[in-house]
Amino acid sequence: MTNWSDAAWILAAKAAGAIAGSAVSLAYMLPRDKSDAAIRFIVGIVCGLAFGGVAGIKIAAELDIRGQLGDGELMLMGSAAASLAAWTALGVFARIAARMGEAKTPPADSSGKSGGAANAG
Repeated sequence: MTNWSDAAWILAAKAAGAIAGSAVSLAYMLPRDKSDAAIRFIVGIVCGLAFGGVAGIKIAAELDIRGQLGDGELMLMGSAAASLAAWTALGVFARIAARMGEAKTPPADSSGKSGGAANAG
């Protein structure tokens, strides 16, 4: 078995958490196509790696469980949460914006002109 340093284990835990969080976010909020899935997966991993440590510490502090978890567990938990939250929040905002855009677009009439009844006559 390899003799990894503590820093390597923590980085591995952050990476595993980020990947897991990205995979879960893809599973419960399905992407529109393959490119959307790839972008969401990569952004989730990056956010998990970047914010995993801080998120893990904050979650542990809020739940008052800091003394019961090791550093690797904090990183795993925080990375998964940060990764999951990245596309959960952005995905929800994107869908709301898309729906708002659809609601503001006037329907096209049969001649292909937009404006509906306002242009009739």
